[in-house]
Amino acid sequence: MRCGALYYPRRAICTRCGSKELEEHQLSERGRIVSWTVIRNPPKDYERFAPYVVALVELEDGVRILSQIVDVEPEEVKAGMMVEATFRKIREDGTSGIIEYGYKFRPPVESKQDSS
Repeated sequence: MRCGALYYPRRAICTRCGSKELEEHQLSERGRIVSWTVIRNPPKDYERFAPYVVALVELEDGVRILSQIVDVEPEEVKAGMMVEATFRKIREDGTSGIIEYGYKFRPPVESKQDSS
């Protein structure tokens, strides 16, 4: 890519410079919450998560991702809060039983080195 812009999800054409020569980039797994909302009346197949937080997360490399925030109570979520990516169950189809997994974000977990 000519201009160095990063996108998620992937795009066919850079909206900044118009280039079709895009390259894959490993996104940062850490970021900060920009904005959020609490979902109290979820759509079908997400009922077991309610209430849950969906947030706009700005990663350290500037890319913004919309994601569920886990491992924290909704009232504890704040703008500017640091979060890290984690791999979790997204949903389970009630009819077919198919389970979908993907990324969500959570407050950073201290490493064993940090806690000693």
